[in-house]
Order: sequence, then structure tokens, then C-alpha cells
Amino acid sequence: MFKVNDSDKLFEGYTFIDLFCGIGGFHLALSSLGAKCVFASDINKAASEVYYNNFGIKPQGDIKKITCAEIPSHDILCAGFPCQPFSISGSKKGFNDPNGKLFFDIIRIARFHKPKVILLENVKNLEKHDDGETLKTIIDKLDKVGYRVFCKVLNSADYGVPQSRKRIYIVAFKKSLKIKKFIFPEPMHRTIALESILEKSVSSKYYINREYEIDAEKNKSIEITNKITRIGQVGLGRQGERIYSIKGQAITLSSQGGGLAGKTGMYLIDNKVRRLSPRECARAMGFPDDFKISSLDSECYSQFGNSVVVNVIQEISKQIAINMQEVKNEEH
Repeated sequence: MFKVNDSDKLFEGYTFIDLFCGIGGFHLALSSLGAKCVFASDINKAASEVYYNNFGIKPQGDIKKITCAEIPSHDILCAGFPCQPFSISGSKKGFNDPNGKLFFDIIRIARFHKPKVILLENVKNLEKHDDGETLKTIIDKLDKVGYRVFCKVLNSADYGVPQSRKRIYIVAFKKSLKIKKFIFPEPMHRTIALESILEKSVSSKYYINREYEIDAEKNKSIEITNKITRIGQVGLGRQGERIYSIKGQAITLSSQGGGLAGKTGMYLIDNKVRRLSPRECARAMGFPDDFKISSLDSECYSQFGNSVVVNVIQEISKQIAINMQEVKNEEH
């Protein structure tokens, strides 16, 4: 799904660091616009191996154990900081969770290096977590170390991938840049259904060998849509037991979902029911087909479920670059 446009190097000459980097969604998006990664960090060894295989950069380990002086200076700080403490399906302990406290390492590094821009991603629920107090704290902490903050919830289905995935994106500009307004990218208004990214053939291990029910009339009447459309179920139809149409969007990929197909959802494909393959998950997250994925399905599902959507990060980054260019033009 992700397309690299070599002629559109809006971040040429800029550097970035990739915190909680996972398998490199931020890296793909920013490097496609000409930015150079000078540092990456993640505690997950399997994800770090995938990152190295694709970018030739070995992510450092636990960010808590890395001093600010060990991190190179940079223009952009990227971080998809741990979402489980703020997720509806996670601990919901917020900053009281050890992983929730990792946000303050972002503040520590920003205070020391003072990058021009900070770009963060997290679960939609962060916006309302603790009645909005968590997001208020994040904005306040960024403000106190010198940043003007903008945030918005966006759905990846609006930006060229067939997956409904709502996430909050936080963009913070160094106050000295005097950027007082930031407009997040508008929806593309293109309808892309899951069927457009399916592999032509997959292993039999992805098929569901259980009795299932399909609403034949509903399935027959569905047209291409940007919505998730449920058409059947296995058993009682609990989470991970629901069957969806490939003419709509994929459900949100998850690293921890339960049930028969909790991490990807189940879909009726060629009159058979199956979960998505790892490569299909990669495509639903905006990763190109030449991206080297893990050889273990379980790792792939976890890694893509934890990743950022490349397309969305790229579109936001384009808007950031436009703002930065306007600042440069005003200076001259």
C-alpha cells in the first residue's frame, strides 16, 4: 500500500530519532521524505531484528538506561510510546503503569536535545483517559519544555489503507519556530476495500476449520465501502469469532486480541473463512511488499498490531514539512 515518492524529499537534510521504534513504521514514512534516522531504540529484541534487517540500524535497548548524551542531536523526535497503559483493552493505569511512565523519557530527551519537532502516536483512548487528565498532562509537560502542541484522532481508513484504525497523533513544534497553527491532513476520500490487498493464495493454516454462519443476503448486497461490515460468526460471535466482508475495511489489527482470529479478524474469502496472513497485515498497515517480515507468524501479528500506519505518518509528516518550509521562507 505504501508508495515511496523519490521526488518528494520534503525533509531533505533533516535528522530524526525513532523511539519505541518497533519494526520501523515511522522510519519508512520519514525516510521516504528525505529525513535520515540517526538513532533508534526498542526493548523488544524480535522487533529490533526486523528493524535491523530492513534499515541496517540496530536499535538500542531500554530507553530508561540510555542517557541523553548517548543520543545524537536531531531535528525530529518520533515515538509511538507504549499504548497498553492507556488502552481500553490494556491496564488503563496510565502514568501509574511502568510503561506509562516511559512518556517522561520523551520529555527528558526533548528537554536535553530540543528537537524542532516531536511526533507521537498512541491509542484513541488516550484522548479520554482519566477524563482527559492524561492528555492534559502530556500537553502541559511538552509546553513546559518549550513546545506548542497540536493533537487529533485520525482513522487510517481515510489515508489509503483498508483498515479501520483510530489513533491519536500529537505534533509539537519548538516554540521558537513561532508556528501557531497546524492543520492535520484531510481525509483522502478514497474507498479502498480489504479485497484489494489480499494475497492470491495463502497457506491452509490461515483457514478456520469450524462451523460458521453467514448472512448470505447481506453478503450478496454489500458494495465497496469504507466501513467494517460484519456478515457472520463462529460460535457465539464473541471477540475473535466474528466474520467480516472483504468489500469493507479490516478491523483494527491487534497484538493481543483473543479468540480464533482475534488479532486480525476473520473474513469470507472465496467462500471460505480465514484470518489474514502476515503479509496482508503488513499491507493493511501500509508496509511495502519488499519489507522483510519475521519468519514467525506470532511475531508478525504482534509487531504489526503494535506498529504505526505508515501512510498516516507520511501524510502528517508532509504537513509538518510544509510548516517547516514556511518558517524557512519567512526567515529569508
